[in-house]
Amino acid sequence: MMELTRKGEYAIRGIIYLAQQPPGRVSLISEIAAAAEVPQTFLAKIFQSFAKLGLVTSSRGTGGGFVLARPASAITLREVVEAVEGPILPNRCLLGSACDRGGPCRVHAVWKQVQTEVVHILDGVTIDTLARNQDP
Repeated sequence: MMELTRKGEYAIRGIIYLAQQPPGRVSLISEIAAAAEVPQTFLAKIFQSFAKLGLVTSSRGTGGGFVLARPASAITLREVVEAVEGPILPNRCLLGSACDRGGPCRVHAVWKQVQTEVVHILDGVTIDTLARNQDP
C-alpha cells in the first residue's frame, strides 16, 4: 500500500506555510514549525533536504531563516513528496530490478500504469494552488 509518511505530511505543511508568506519574506524554522504544527527539529531536517534540492534557500544568523527558492507556482507536490519520500513507487519492481521470480510478472504493467498516473496527478498540483486553498 502506498502511504504518505508523517515526514511527507510535515514537509507539505511546512512548504505550504512558506508559500503563504509574502514573496521574499524569510521565516524562522520555529515560526514555520509552530504554524504547521510540526516538531521543530524534525522540520529542520526536512528543510535541510529541501535546501539541498533547491526548493528553499536558507540563511543563518540574525534575520536568517527559510524562503522558497522558486515561485510556489513552479514547485509541484511531486517534488515536495519525492524530496522526503523518494521516488513514487507502488511496487519495488519499478526500481528497475526484476521481480524475485526472474522477470517482470503479469502485474508489472499495472504497477507502471499506477505509478504514471500518481506522478501525473502530483505533477499537476502546485504548492501555490495548495497555499491558496484552491482545487487543483
